[in-house]
Amino acid sequence: MFKNKYLYIILDLWRSQGSAFPFRGKAGMGVGCVLCSIAINTHAQPYPTRPIRLVVPQSAGGSTDLVARPLAQRVAEAMKGSVVVDNRPGAGSTIGTDIVAKASPDGHTLLAVAASFTMSPSLYKKLPFDPVNDFAPISLLSSLPNILVVHPAQPVKSVKELLAHAKAQPGKLNYSSSGMATGTHMSMELLKHMTGISIAHIPYKGGAPSVTALISGEVQLCFATISTALPQVKTGRLRALAVSSARRAAAAPDVPTISEAGVPGYDYASWIGLLAPAKTPASIVARWHSEAARVMQTPEMKTLLLHEGSEAVGNSPSEFGGIIKSEVERWKAVSKAAGIKAE
Repeated sequence: MFKNKYLYIILDLWRSQGSAFPFRGKAGMGVGCVLCSIAINTHAQPYPTRPIRLVVPQSAGGSTDLVARPLAQRVAEAMKGSVVVDNRPGAGSTIGTDIVAKASPDGHTLLAVAASFTMSPSLYKKLPFDPVNDFAPISLLSSLPNILVVHPAQPVKSVKELLAHAKAQPGKLNYSSSGMATGTHMSMELLKHMTGISIAHIPYKGGAPSVTALISGEVQLCFATISTALPQVKTGRLRALAVSSARRAAAAPDVPTISEAGVPGYDYASWIGLLAPAKTPASIVARWHSEAARVMQTPEMKTLLLHEGSEAVGNSPSEFGGIIKSEVERWKAVSKAAGIKAE
């Protein structure tokens, strides 16, 4: 009935004395409790018991992958185990995400996910998973603000001037993005939602083509990642008006936030976060949070992130969970206002 060898020892002691336990009184009770505790604790298996699979639902080499791989390596070293990155792109990141949602909640399958994770309920009529209820948040790893840039030929040098210019000629300005329902698209739709301006959207296949279209004059403005747009700003090919995050970006400290520049409360930043399947033991979530937060604050990771225009976060599971819930609701409202229909 008992598989643990220490329980057999306790039972043998009982049997050797008939029905009486060999240690009597308070001392006997204490010894018995200690032996039982040893038996129970030694029965528990250590974690991890096999290689951990870190699913990245985007292609290798992307922004999520660039954070997930060094994180996996450093956490594996700390846990004296193996953390294997498994890229599963496709269907707007839903394929890889669904794999983790349906995985066993034992801490051996985790998910590194981008901010588009919270946009999925607004874009798909039937998701195979629930972003809020099917996952256990571990930590927001990093935050990546976008930068609002215009072609130098445009007669605007601030967000306030841009808004006045757009309102004076509704529907005549065009903006590019890296594709439908991407962060660069939704950040502009959020600005339109909050200010009432009308600007036409022209999606491109990626961030680099979007910025190239702006430089060539095909469009008049766009949001772009800092790492993509800042080199063009420094050469004078583009003009930076503001960053999308609530705080100024470390990679562009002289560029004001949109909130500072005339749209109070505006706050958008793409991010990369770490999740586990729902019902993963709290002890495993806590251990991963501790290790991930430590790794994200190392000088090596901070340098890597700064090169990409992002910053380390490492907040708590409850804080990250709150962000996921609020983001899901926010993008539902923005998508409805923008007329973006779920597919």
